Amino acid sequence: MDPAAHTAKLIRFGVFEIDLEAAELRKQGRKIRLQEQPLQILLLLLEHRGGLVNRDELRHALWPDGTFVDFDHSLNTAVMRLREALGDSPENPRFIETVPKRGYRFIAPIDVVATPLLERPVQMHLEALVPEAALTMRAAGVPKELAEPSGVAGPDRKPQSVQKTVQRAGIIAAGAILVLGITAYSIHKVNAGKANSQRITSLIVLPLENVSGDKDQDYFADGMTDELIAHLAKIRSLRIISRTTAMAYKDNRKPLSEIARDLNVDGVVEGTVLRAGNRVRITAELVQVSTDRQIWAESYESPEGDILTLQGQVASAIVNQISVQLTPEDQKRLASSPRPLNPEAYEDYLKGRYYWNKRSYEGISRAIEYFEAATKKDPTYALGYAGLADCYSVVGSTIVGTMSPAEAGLKAKAAAQKALEIDSSLGEAETSLASVSFNYDWDWPAAASGFQRAIELNPSYATAYQRYSLYLMAMGRAQESVEEINVARQIDPLSLSIKFSLGWRLYMARHYKQAFEQLRNTLEMDPNFALAHLVLGEIYEQQGNYPQAIEQLQKATAISPNSPLMLAGLGHAYGGAKRTAEARAVLNQLMEQSKKQYVAPFYVALVYAGLSENEKAMDWLEKAYEDRSNGLVFIKVDPELDSLRSNSRFKELQSKMHLSE
Repeated sequence: MDPAAHTAKLIRFGVFEIDLEAAELRKQGRKIRLQEQPLQILLLLLEHRGGLVNRDELRHALWPDGTFVDFDHSLNTAVMRLREALGDSPENPRFIETVPKRGYRFIAPIDVVATPLLERPVQMHLEALVPEAALTMRAAGVPKELAEPSGVAGPDRKPQSVQKTVQRAGIIAAGAILVLGITAYSIHKVNAGKANSQRITSLIVLPLENVSGDKDQDYFADGMTDELIAHLAKIRSLRIISRTTAMAYKDNRKPLSEIARDLNVDGVVEGTVLRAGNRVRITAELVQVSTDRQIWAESYESPEGDILTLQGQVASAIVNQISVQLTPEDQKRLASSPRPLNPEAYEDYLKGRYYWNKRSYEGISRAIEYFEAATKKDPTYALGYAGLADCYSVVGSTIVGTMSPAEAGLKAKAAAQKALEIDSSLGEAETSLASVSFNYDWDWPAAASGFQRAIELNPSYATAYQRYSLYLMAMGRAQESVEEINVARQIDPLSLSIKFSLGWRLYMARHYKQAFEQLRNTLEMDPNFALAHLVLGEIYEQQGNYPQAIEQLQKATAISPNSPLMLAGLGHAYGGAKRTAEARAVLNQLMEQSKKQYVAPFYVALVYAGLSENEKAMDWLEKAYEDRSNGLVFIKVDPELDSLRSNSRFKELQSKMHLSE
């Protein structure tokens, strides 16, 4: 007989069933997500249905010797999650009853689904059919008269009626098989966990849940998630999934195994943040995906002013559990004691990051306000200056372009230098400083070394690779640029910005078919992503398909109606399509806008280039040079400037920028 036939496969109670073979809990046939510890607790309770399972038994079953864990909290959390899955409550239990200070018992009736074994005629001793059953039942405390039923013929017994024998044997076999099935499952899972244990080299920190009961504190929980990611991201031998991708799983009930498979990671960190008064409590757990086993769980609490120490403790504990190889720099960083923190400054910093992550003009403006408030309240707060540097490094760039490069560059450089003066290990500030060298100073060697230094400081900071990729594209090193943006994509696979960035780089490299496919993929995530429509329109324009180009560019301007970047792209296409009046209308619109806000001369030059008015285009490009317009850094590769490449003034401009062919 197939050995599988000796094991019960389904145990039913109420509207639930547990499939021992698949290790799944189902409600009315629908799979319910349940992690390893809650599932093992359920199996142990079923094995001892009606009897007490004490806390020591649960400790030894769930956490083998040598596992570091806050047992009381972890057990309470696991039981809470099991009850949530079953819709049960400790006050009015239907399934799991708490025995105060002792343990738990399963109180509901169960039904063990008969296996092929139970359907066979009883023509031999029960022990001959399932010799382990009686031994296991006796070991579990089953009375001898049930473990060795008189209704089964034996050397010293007289057989009873066949029908009664079958019924009694069926009940006994079901009980034995239940015990055997659960015990075998539990032993298999523990042994499998030990046998399959492997180093964790990649992690995602899922958004920490705000359990304060105040939705207005979500930004605080998100900020704590960001900081934990930032702490772990500095470990060179770990691949940490970036914040943008992690946040895509906020309030997402997707199974951890699926999340890990989607992102190709070995481990998942999840937990909660509780803020009460001036104290903060973080509870976190680390799950190894290959075994679905919780290998660490702990709670930490501190005053708000000591929150950096709290974050460092959590990060250090995780690193200790996964036995990752640490460099001397990693060890020094983890061992260092953070300086005292001004709670009000930290509050402003978290709000600044919240708005920064929106990546909109309005969001960046609010972020600047909060970062400036943080640095005023605490002039030695390095992260506050790093946040300011991030904001100013983009507000004068081509994509945003709402501040003159001269002003934005000075402010970004000052903030980044201040941040690094306070804390020279901040990869984020090093990235911003390198961005200033690239976007505004046009100091190519300083930009290159700065980006490389930033990546060295924080190898899991996707933005550093993303901006280094921009530098490489501007230098005409297209293949290397694509390689770097693909590294960023591995770190932050769900980032809309990085998906778009790959498409834009492929466009700049003249790989139009691949760029088109990538940008279409980006628009599937967000059909209203204006930049993707912009570059799709530019691809159509390069292919001579002006109707499709203009359609895409009109969509871009409709989504971002006051963006000089979008208007310039549309004006260039109107000029190429010989729709001169419409191109000039765009020029007029840009001129009117320039009376109210900063408009880079580069945008005006683009429209004149589309109109084939090359000398006027060069006039405005030379103004852009004097103004340090960020768009000029791509003069060597930008397809929209191809009509000017034979112009002597254009060649001279390239030479002055040290970007000659």
